[in-house]
Amino acid sequence: MRVLRPGFFWALVFVAAAAGGIYLADRLVLAPGRLLQRQLEERDAQIRALTERNQALEAAVRLLRHAERRARLVVLDQAPGPEGHQRTRVRFTELDAQGDPVGEPRELTLDGDEIYVDTLVIKFEDDFVTAGDALKGKALLLFRRIFTDRRRPAEGEVLDREGQIPQSYAAERAPTAFERELWARFWELANNPEEAKQRGVRALHGEAVSARVRKDRVYSITLRSTGELTIQPIR
Repeated sequence: MRVLRPGFFWALVFVAAAAGGIYLADRLVLAPGRLLQRQLEERDAQIRALTERNQALEAAVRLLRHAERRARLVVLDQAPGPEGHQRTRVRFTELDAQGDPVGEPRELTLDGDEIYVDTLVIKFEDDFVTAGDALKGKALLLFRRIFTDRRRPAEGEVLDREGQIPQSYAAERAPTAFERELWARFWELANNPEEAKQRGVRALHGEAVSARVRKDRVYSITLRSTGELTIQPIR
């Protein structure tokens, strides 16, 4: 049998010891370091995902809460009428999405001081609103008529004609066939919620806002993207 030379033997011992040292170093030092690095990378990925989700939720909330001034009501004068109650002279101006006047303002004298603005509203499903859909991302509004608590709605002053595109939208851009159909079939779709839903519409209905107005005050009529309508003084 061949006998190993002492030098060769100690070389093998040295190589084995070095290999063992490298293994131990990997298991005790390097492996934990790699594990920590993977954990840090996974944590960073989770943080990025949560941040992106949070930003998307914030954007969705902003879109749901987004509101546009769609009309301005200026109270020009108030004085007692022949029957003793107040008569109110107002200027009603429709506005576009940027708050600029659309069409000619209407000056009206109304019996009473509690004024109602009657509208037709088309509300789209929230999914379209939160996605900022170009076609269905905001509710649509038609100013139907204006009247007071001393007159029946049917006796009110007509603002926009039913069945037609509201002038504020027509002035902003060319209306789509989809929008023309919604307005032309407004009450038909309002009474057929299943068909309306197929078009992404959540609801179609009339809605009126009112305020007991005061002379020299200016009132803003605002529409939220989800369809809620408000009137409030701005000065």
